[in-house]
Parts: sequence; structure tokens; C-alpha cells
Amino acid sequence: MKLKLDLHDIYNRSGDIERALNGIIAEAVQKKATLVEIIPGKGSGQLKKRVLRFLDQKEIKALYHRVEKDSKNFGRLFVHFKWK
Repeated sequence: MKLKLDLHDIYNRSGDIERALNGIIAEAVQKKATLVEIIPGKGSGQLKKRVLRFLDQKEIKALYHRVEKDSKNFGRLFVHFKWK
């Protein structure tokens, strides 16, 4: 199962970004999704950096297997999950 989060519409609303990221990770855990696609968009790269900092938090990092930056699309990240 793959989930998708597009941050284009809320890129300038700090609290909404945090809630959306927490929500998609929680949904992935609940549904045992194997992949979450997060689209921060290309822009200046600041939102992508923010998403990566969020994913790097200890309690969040413990939930997923790895993060992949899309080599063909700078404005997209993949978060991979492994379930036993």
C-alpha cells in the first residue's frame, strides 16, 4: 500500500505542515503501508529540508525503514516502511 502527501497547498503554514506529516506517518503505521510519497515541491528547497528534519527526529525515525530522495524529481521524497 502506498500513501501520498502533497504539501503544495500548505507550504507556508507551519502548524499545518507538522500536523500533515505526523498524520501521514501515523496513517502509514496504522495501515502498515510500505511506502509514503511526500511532495514538498521544488521551490527553494526549504520545505524539503524541513520535511527531512522532521523525518530525522528520533521518535519518527524509529517508525520507518529508510528515506529515498527521488533522483528524477527533486521535489519528491519516498519513505519506506518494513513490516514483519
